[in-house]
Amino acid sequence: MIESIQLHLLRPGQRGTISKVNGTSALRRRFVEMGIVKGETILIERDAPLGDPVAYFIKGYHLALRREEAAQIEVVLQA
Repeated sequence: MIESIQLHLLRPGQRGTISKVNGTSALRRRFVEMGIVKGETILIERDAPLGDPVAYFIKGYHLALRREEAAQIEVVLQA
């Protein structure tokens, strides 16, 4: 079985496939509106100077998420 990890644990340059989206229903709905859905590939671009938020690239656009929000998203790391 492939193990998934929380999105906020990945480092810049790493890429993962979204395997699960957790959180409250309002937060999950917001994620879906941003294109964060199971099966999508997400790239970690860079951290902010103080570590929060983190810049991601998904579905052709750039997205910034707080680490506490990213912790609700599970991904499978791609090689």
